[in-house]
Amino acid sequence: MKTVLITGANKSIGLETARQLLQQGHFVYLGSRNLEHGQQAVDRLKTEGLNQVEVLQIDVSDSDSVHAARAALGRKIESLDVLINNAGITGGMPQSALKASVEQYRMVFETNVIGVFRVTQAFIDLLQKSSEPRIVNVSSSQGSLTLAADPESQYYHHKGAVYQPSKSALNMYTIILAYELRDTPIKVNAVDPGFVATDFNNHRGTGTVQEAGTRIAKYALIGADGPTGQFFSEEYNPETGAVPW
Repeated sequence: MKTVLITGANKSIGLETARQLLQQGHFVYLGSRNLEHGQQAVDRLKTEGLNQVEVLQIDVSDSDSVHAARAALGRKIESLDVLINNAGITGGMPQSALKASVEQYRMVFETNVIGVFRVTQAFIDLLQKSSEPRIVNVSSSQGSLTLAADPESQYYHHKGAVYQPSKSALNMYTIILAYELRDTPIKVNAVDPGFVATDFNNHRGTGTVQEAGTRIAKYALIGADGPTGQFFSEEYNPETGAVPW
């Protein structure tokens, strides 16, 4: 049984990913900024017969919260098998390159990029004690520079001057982290769950949380011969999942 920590998992894609990993027999620590909301999500899962789950209060934008979460988890387990950096925000729409505020950039990067730094660095020692550790950074095809510049791309006209750069930065962090860990068992990948209908995008998406959860869970459980340092979007490329940086 693998142990899994998912940030931002009290609703939507994070919650569905937790559900699917629980259904596969793993123990999930459901990360939630709000403890009450996280416990409500845990209670909901338990009503479905999925009992190997606990809430872990963690606000990825707050260093004290992340360190407290690491200490709390360390009292429960000696190693962590999977870290899914799922917590993220859009920063509100529309986002204009000429009109977006500096505060918007700071807020979004604090969660989507710096938050991933914080959590990964805080929990890396527990991951290093696992025999098959995996890190999944939940990204977006919107972070692809190649697709953003391609007029033929499906989402070419979907531009977000704050959100998209945050995912591009996350992708670069994924590359560098995977490089630094290349001689270890830890595999690190960026995964796009797809344009999913959730409150994250006012339910404008065309995909389902079930599809998104399946995509993320797949790369959380890759074997020893699986990829690392790669960017996957099965919505963009259903055959191989590979997406250009």
